[in-house]
Amino acid sequence: MTGKKKATLNHRIRSDIESRILSGEWEPGFRIPFEHELMEQYKCSRMTVNKVLTTLAESGMIERRRRAGSFVARQPPHLEQVALEIPDIHLAVTDRGHEYGFQLLEQQLRPADAAAAKEVELVGEGMLLAMHCLHLADGKPLALERRLINPEAVPETLTVDFSTHAPGSWLLQNVSWTRGEHRISAVAATAAEARLLQVPAGTACLVIDRQTWRGEQQITWVRQMFLGDAYDLIARFAPGGKG
Repeated sequence: MTGKKKATLNHRIRSDIESRILSGEWEPGFRIPFEHELMEQYKCSRMTVNKVLTTLAESGMIERRRRAGSFVARQPPHLEQVALEIPDIHLAVTDRGHEYGFQLLEQQLRPADAAAAKEVELVGEGMLLAMHCLHLADGKPLALERRLINPEAVPETLTVDFSTHAPGSWLLQNVSWTRGEHRISAVAATAAEARLLQVPAGTACLVIDRQTWRGEQQITWVRQMFLGDAYDLIARFAPGGKG
């Protein structure tokens, strides 16, 4: 089995297990199929299965018990719940009848900047994947995006061509997450930001800073800057929740 095929199979097995856990199909305490059962199901080696289960255990999604097997982890009582959905900008634009466009302005695989708290929080002293992107609607700038990804959490990102796949859309389609945090603010575009957005410097913009985790492992940090007159933030809720 080639390295690429093995990585793809690892991702498939992990995604299948994660989706069952996150959908509630496999509830906390549920025993995950034994290694030999997963080997038979996916036609793969014990090493492949063991690596996937080890990764899931390290992320906090499952617990491995000697001789008893692997079980869906029981989440701690302080587990946070995200009140806002994570939007796929591509889908949001096309659903409104507009043509979506995307430009990858810069991409780097580099060490974390020790002076940047968000980078150290994401990968410690490790490597991170940093991207600067521009989202468009009908050929006009809609939003700027600066994104950092933890390649240790999502090694597949090192082989994805993000010049043709917007990183946010790819992550939503391929990577499960268990916890997220949004921070929303209003800012005035700097001269450099305004040039990319094709607006005057100082134009009002809405900024969303977002972090996502899988278990205790952080996946990504992103800052998205939307033109203020082109984006509405709506949170839907239902009665009965605790206020």
